[in-house]
Amino acid sequence: METETQPKKIKSGWLNVAIDYGPLIVFLVTYYWFAPDDEDAVGTLFAIIRSTGAFILAALIALVASKLLTGQVSRMLMLSTVLIVGFGGLTILLRDPFYVQVKPTVLYVFFGVVLLVGWLRGKAFLQWLLEAAFEGLNEQGWLKLSRNWGFFFLFLAVLNEVLRLSLSFESWLWAKLWVFMGLSFAFTFSQIPMLLRHGLDPERKEGLVEEEPHTGA
Repeated sequence: METETQPKKIKSGWLNVAIDYGPLIVFLVTYYWFAPDDEDAVGTLFAIIRSTGAFILAALIALVASKLLTGQVSRMLMLSTVLIVGFGGLTILLRDPFYVQVKPTVLYVFFGVVLLVGWLRGKAFLQWLLEAAFEGLNEQGWLKLSRNWGFFFLFLAVLNEVLRLSLSFESWLWAKLWVFMGLSFAFTFSQIPMLLRHGLDPERKEGLVEEEPHTGA
């Protein structure tokens, strides 16, 4: 009996980035499109509601795209999408941008606490959340990576609150995209020396972005 071969799924770092940050770009572009030119509180709220709706739709599309194009949906992406729908829905229902802005803080704190509790218990929960495997990386390397990302997520949670409280909604959106994406890339590549010391296949280091934890919340 001939066995059917499964179609090969796309594995691309840029695809991972698009799935992670695509909804946030849609959020920003939609807000910019509908935002009033003057200081109109009603018009600004209208733009926030419209862009939040677009954000929810884009997040759901990204979830489906991840399944169709990569063959999987990580637990991190699934949880992030659930929170986008939930907190974004509250923003639309209650006409209050607070909920969609505080959603990343909730997500980052949750990830940070889970990873650090796992590390203290000797368990690398990052591997479970990502449903990924870095070829050659030993258990100690996974534990250290999980610990480091745990602390980094808590840092992102604090940073999001500082930006949310000190910037306008539009400026917060711009910072959420460029500042958080830049920091995430820099942090990911800063882990390479440690991962190589713990057995990571040197040929896999260029593809780490493919498995980067979800930070485009």
